[in-house]
Amino acid sequence: MTPDATTEGTGHARYSFRVRLSATARRALEAEWDRCRWLWNECVAKSKQIHLLGKATGEKLTCGPAQLDRMLTEARRVTPWLAAGASVPQQQVIRDFARSRAKALKDIKDGLPVNRRAGMPRWKRKREARPSLNYTKRGFRLKDGRLHLAGQIVLRVVWSRDLPAEPSSVRVYQDTLGHWYVSFVAPAQVEPLVETGRVLGVDWGVKETAVTT
Repeated sequence: MTPDATTEGTGHARYSFRVRLSATARRALEAEWDRCRWLWNECVAKSKQIHLLGKATGEKLTCGPAQLDRMLTEARRVTPWLAAGASVPQQQVIRDFARSRAKALKDIKDGLPVNRRAGMPRWKRKREARPSLNYTKRGFRLKDGRLHLAGQIVLRVVWSRDLPAEPSSVRVYQDTLGHWYVSFVAPAQVEPLVETGRVLGVDWGVKETAVTT
């Protein structure tokens, strides 16, 4: 188990574990990822379409979660392949895309230099993007040491220690070596360090500094 840095907000931490997959579970996860990757690319296409339409008409058009939710609802209605997948990770794709797009637009509005801006969401190509599926609380449960995901996907987690509390979300992903992991977000006790008045110095290993005048 690898506890990552507490980046999910005050009082929460992310805990990662290796998982063992049956052939059935692997195929199911890969199918879910194909659907989510397709949906992400549809969001990119929709965003570009809205941008071009707004540019041509001069209207202030938006491409936020509400519009993308409607797009997903319609896509699931007319596309059996998409509807065969769990709705939870697909809805998270919408949220993640909208958040990524909003950050990019905010950076542009704030006038940040190009090299400091978050780029607009790009296409996820099959050979380049690694599988990553996000599930909120209603999309998973833990039972008898196994992780049950929406869509009847069951994963065997390699527990190296217990989670400190009940997790609120989980991400299932594959690394560049092809190994699969699950990453839980769970409440964590925050204990502020006692002030000692001491000063800590960090050696950056810099031998020379450049001075501008």
